Amino acid sequence: MTGEYAIEVRDVWFSYGVSPILKGVSFNLKRGDFLGVLGPNGGGKTTLLKILLGILKPDRGAVRILGTMPNDAKHRVGYVPQNTNFNVTFPISTFDMALMGRLSRSRIGKWYTQADRNKVEEVLRKVGMWEQRFMPVGQLSGGQRQRVFIARSLATDPEVLFLDEPTASVDQEFETDLYDLLEDLNRRVTIVVITHDIGVISKYVKSVACVNHSLVFHEEGRITQQMLDSSYQCPVDLVAHGVPHRVFHHHEEK
Repeated sequence: MTGEYAIEVRDVWFSYGVSPILKGVSFNLKRGDFLGVLGPNGGGKTTLLKILLGILKPDRGAVRILGTMPNDAKHRVGYVPQNTNFNVTFPISTFDMALMGRLSRSRIGKWYTQADRNKVEEVLRKVGMWEQRFMPVGQLSGGQRQRVFIARSLATDPEVLFLDEPTASVDQEFETDLYDLLEDLNRRVTIVVITHDIGVISKYVKSVACVNHSLVFHEEGRITQQMLDSSYQCPVDLVAHGVPHRVFHHHEEK
């Protein structure tokens, strides 16, 4: 395993109980790549992401993030979870929630610096939440909270950024803005996005991983009918900005 890659995965298996969720997953992702992870619900996408983050440990196989074990790379990665619901009565402002992303940059027992606060202002402006900086997070809409969680992850200045369905709760306008933002970040950050927004993401990704218990890695960012057929095993309409780009043939249920 070498420093050329941001992510290295070798023959990873994982099970909840007796049934394997991931089977023999292997791939390398180069630094500076933008990976779109596609596949059906229950196919193991989020499980794979949790293994890459060190939240779960594989039953067997090896994983390296930036050349080290996932737990040792936590301070160098950012993570936006799919579910941003939390105790809405918890008294924390939008600014302070985003500021938590700077914890890894601040020493334990030390106050946040002005540089920390400047960074949070920068990322809140990027996601369009600076005007709501004093609002309690519990009073924000689901889409607004997602923006704040994205800002919090960006505040870490990550070398690798993981996002699990980042547009699930956001409006369509911000969806496009988000991917434009990720494209800009990709100039210096390796990005991994789990998504069902096939038509939108196809404009931005440099590589594609199709996950349905096993994984097929495509170094080109072009999403094809064959990829979707093999991953979803059902008819898929590829839609971008409301316009179908490809409609796949009907198939018989097995």
